[in-house]
Amino acid sequence: MATGEHGGHGHGAVATIDPDDLPEGTVVTASGRVSAAEVFTEVDPSAGVPFTTPQLSRLDEALTLASRETGLLFAIYLGDLGEKTEVRAAELHASLERAPESVLVAVSPGQRVVEVITGSEARLRLPDRGAKLAVMSMVASFKEGDLLGGLLSGLRMLADQAGPRR
Repeated sequence: MATGEHGGHGHGAVATIDPDDLPEGTVVTASGRVSAAEVFTEVDPSAGVPFTTPQLSRLDEALTLASRETGLLFAIYLGDLGEKTEVRAAELHASLERAPESVLVAVSPGQRVVEVITGSEARLRLPDRGAKLAVMSMVASFKEGDLLGGLLSGLRMLADQAGPRR
């Protein structure tokens, strides 16, 4: 699951993080963002990884910007959602740290399913109609084979619908 958050917990508050509690290879940057180093491993191209490293960077940037601009936490899940897609997406959303203020975009390309789950606080700013428009836009891109473009435009639309941080 990818998330885009930039150190805050809404309303201009900044999280207090004890560096001693972070795993090895993780630091808090000057901007307040937590950065983690991972051991580089070659990706097997036959494994079906959908995004290149630059594409992942663009997706991370879009998540971060959407979260920063709105004060909501945006997250993406890409993978199989099982038999009950809406139930699984709701479970994934509930596992997010700030679930009430979160928006989860769950995409299962193999099942041709897109679920957008909003928390109780996020729903006040992002009505179902706005989420449905974003889903329609994403699906149109997905049908053209543009998974990344669909996710990026969907995130922009969701952030625009939610409006600026309050």
